Amino acid sequence: MYKKLLQLFLISSLSGTAAFAQDLGSAIGIGLRGGVAQYQGNDFSSKQIRPWGAVYGESYLTNQFSLETAFNIGRIAGETGNTDFRSTLTGVSLLGRLGLLPVESFRPYLAGGVEYLGVDPQDQNQLSAHNRAFVGFPFGGGVSLGISENTALDFRGLYHYTLRDRLDGAEAGRDDAFLSGTVGLTKLFRANKDGDGDGLLDKDEKARGTNRKLADTDGDGLNDGEEALTYNTDPLKADTDGDGLSDSDEVKKHKTSPLKADSDGDGLNDGEELNRHRTDPLKADPDGDGLNDGAEVKTTNTDALKADTDGDNLNDGDEVNRYKTNPLKADTDNGSVNDGVEVARNSNPNDMSDDVPPKQETIKPRETQALKIEVGKNIILDGVVFKTGSAVISAPSQEILTRAFNALNDNPEIEVEIQGHTDNQGSAAANMKLSQARAEAVKAWLVKKGIAAQRLTTKGFGPDQPITSNAKPEGRQQNRRIEFARLK
Repeated sequence: MYKKLLQLFLISSLSGTAAFAQDLGSAIGIGLRGGVAQYQGNDFSSKQIRPWGAVYGESYLTNQFSLETAFNIGRIAGETGNTDFRSTLTGVSLLGRLGLLPVESFRPYLAGGVEYLGVDPQDQNQLSAHNRAFVGFPFGGGVSLGISENTALDFRGLYHYTLRDRLDGAEAGRDDAFLSGTVGLTKLFRANKDGDGDGLLDKDEKARGTNRKLADTDGDGLNDGEEALTYNTDPLKADTDGDGLSDSDEVKKHKTSPLKADSDGDGLNDGEELNRHRTDPLKADPDGDGLNDGAEVKTTNTDALKADTDGDNLNDGDEVNRYKTNPLKADTDNGSVNDGVEVARNSNPNDMSDDVPPKQETIKPRETQALKIEVGKNIILDGVVFKTGSAVISAPSQEILTRAFNALNDNPEIEVEIQGHTDNQGSAAANMKLSQARAEAVKAWLVKKGIAAQRLTTKGFGPDQPITSNAKPEGRQQNRRIEFARLK
């Protein structure tokens, strides 16, 4: 008996290879089944094969487990010597099926359940009325093969064990049984089918044009259901807003809007900000200078990551919108005083004439009062100014330098050290180099006028010897100075 059952199962399991959708949960089906049955009792030695069939309906409770109810009808027959029987069996059954693979294209399963059978034997031994119906227990297995999206062939072999020895009309003390082998054709109905498990029903995917067999149609890292139902992005476009960032990166990585190319509304799209300018696509003005990133990049050409591009202590927004100065140039009017200093002292950063206080009279070099240079006392050459960030002496420095020249020229025994000083803006190394260069520039000016070079030495101190706080622009202006120290 068991050998025959195994043979039936193996034959059915190796038949067919068609495929259809993978989600069966909540599906229902109806179908017809036809095949053969064979008596397995011991009262008759010849066990004949007779037809067997059913009409059935099934309901999938999960993707792998279903319940089948069926109305069955068929015959079994057998004979021994001159005695034979032919019984007609009718009844209903409830069968549970457990799928062994998580796919529908080839779904072997185990089956077992209960059936209620009515028996109508046709032989000389008529059954009494109370023996014409009894309970049986079918069990076995089979394989379901998908032949289209909603149609399947089902091959099955079952062993039907009953609690009566009356299937054949004879009673010999052992319960009767029979085998059935059938092929069924099932039509499936799926109200909520999602073949690729992306959260969109197949009917909705068909309407949208997405791939019902691929969860992420556009390959952007978000499945179609997330795009359509959660983020409202286009599941057919990897970059819905066309900003150069995939929808998945915008949602999961950058937290920008996948529906808006310019999330912060600054005039630069999110892809440009992240990949080209390195600015924050969620902040229109990350450096807080009053100019948004788009204006800095496209209009003023200032640094969108730096509030004060030219280092004049005025932020770029104030220069453009308030003072009308050039945010790319520390000294807009080229008058030797940077814009921040002019604003702090209420002079006009766009007018070079007020950078140095006007002279009351024109002083010729020999008429200029000489400086008094004493040993042990440093003299600040107040009025020596340089072009921003360089050692080029500006025109307003002529008066104080002329006075220094007169003092040295009138006293040939004097030797001095020319000392350069800066504020603390910028690196210490750069300031040290700049202060030395400025001291050398003053020496070169005096030598050119006729002072012997051996009487002059130079030394740069950078920002190391401030005479006031560097916290405010006017303090930094005082710290940027040239001093004379008499050596002899």
